[in-house]
Amino acid sequence: MESKKMIKRDKNGLTEEEFLASYSSDKYPKPSLTADIAVFAYENNELYLLLIKRGGHPFLDCWALPGGFANKNEPIEETAARELEEETGVKGLSLIPVGLFSKPGRDPRGWVVTQAYTALVEKSGLKPKAADDAKESKWFRIIPTDENSFTLNREDISIPINNTYGSSNIAFDHTEIIYRSYQMVRNIYR
Repeated sequence: MESKKMIKRDKNGLTEEEFLASYSSDKYPKPSLTADIAVFAYENNELYLLLIKRGGHPFLDCWALPGGFANKNEPIEETAARELEEETGVKGLSLIPVGLFSKPGRDPRGWVVTQAYTALVEKSGLKPKAADDAKESKWFRIIPTDENSFTLNREDISIPINNTYGSSNIAFDHTEIIYRSYQMVRNIYR
């Protein structure tokens, strides 16, 4: 016995097809979507974080996580992998989602939401090289100071990171992303 497909109508009497034909995607404002990646590496019982120095505005010359804007119709996981490779030359990592960051004002360019990722790898296998809009690409050694804070250290640069967030040396809200990513990977690294 063949059953007829029941046509569903909403409170206005429209089928889904009719609704979609009259729907305007401009009805709701849309954020821009980015991906940011916190790559941690271990070597000789030490942990490191890969940062880039921004080559353009906003936050020119500030340290940041590799990342950038999603292309239209690009899954955000692909954005993360593409941006990491474009800015550092690093590719083929298994990226683990950290979370969605959407605090209003997190980016001075407007409404920008980011999906953060992290990875933990052996440092000896990675040779990052700055490219695209990254001026530099460097490893920062992580020096734990207590259970809720640590310092990113490289030659003459020392950047404190803790659960209160915020640092004048780190772009956007990347201090928060770094801190949350570190909380995830330190349990794996121990």
